[in-house]
Amino acid sequence: MADDFKIAQPLQYYRKFLEKDVRPDGRELGESRFTVINIGYINSAEGSALVKTGNTAVICGIKAELAEPKTDEPKLGYIVPNLELSTLCSPQFRPGPPGEKAQICSQFLLNSIQNAKCLQLSDLCIVPRKLVWVLYCDLICLDYDGNVLDAALLALVAALSNCTLPKVNVDEDSLEITTDFSERVPLKVLSHPVATTFSIFENSILLLDPCKDEEELSSGSITVITTADKLCGVHKPGGEKLSEGKLQQCLERAREQTSFIQNLLKKAEKSLKKEETTTSKLSSKKKKQSS
Repeated sequence: MADDFKIAQPLQYYRKFLEKDVRPDGRELGESRFTVINIGYINSAEGSALVKTGNTAVICGIKAELAEPKTDEPKLGYIVPNLELSTLCSPQFRPGPPGEKAQICSQFLLNSIQNAKCLQLSDLCIVPRKLVWVLYCDLICLDYDGNVLDAALLALVAALSNCTLPKVNVDEDSLEITTDFSERVPLKVLSHPVATTFSIFENSILLLDPCKDEEELSSGSITVITTADKLCGVHKPGGEKLSEGKLQQCLERAREQTSFIQNLLKKAEKSLKKEETTTSKLSSKKKKQSS
């Protein structure tokens, strides 16, 4: 009976729950979904991560390539994030070239990384005016159930934190390039930006980390991008305006969410290091036994 009511009158269905300051999935209005971070998910990539927030899952793999720098930025490398939203993650997306939502999301990721000064692009320069690293960050939404921005930015930041680059040597005379894949250098990540998204329900109720149904019923949305110590940006793609009080509420909740997510990221990084240490010890033990 409840399912029939939800399908026939979804708005009224949600109102019944929101009147009691709770959501149909049992969450409070300012409560996010359970988040899982798995770092180093793709062995063939320079850096990778899988993030799952509720039923929304995004995977990110980073491939580094050598290229000439841009003419107007001869001493800077560059980063190219690209998010794919395919029919496999949700029937609402169509096959073919990237749709408008995917393009907006990809630009959002680039802006967030740049505004947060996540990377020092000069660190990606090998030979000024001649050779730099380009980081192609390919993100794929495996399952879409709302709020892909938060999950995608977290997957990107986690993959960057996991990224290592092979050592490159350039002969000054012949300009011959040699790449040593046995020696890798970790990428310097200077900050860890976090996106916190709210759906605006009936112009006044804020729902943190909206699922797909909540997105469809909302009258707008707002995403706050923060690091541990500063506000990096606010993304509001149209919709209803927010009062100053509601905006301040979003900023305060975003700071709390940032602290929580960054601690979660640190735990994931520590877990990966423990696994790598254990693997290294087992490998050394096998070598000793074989000798």
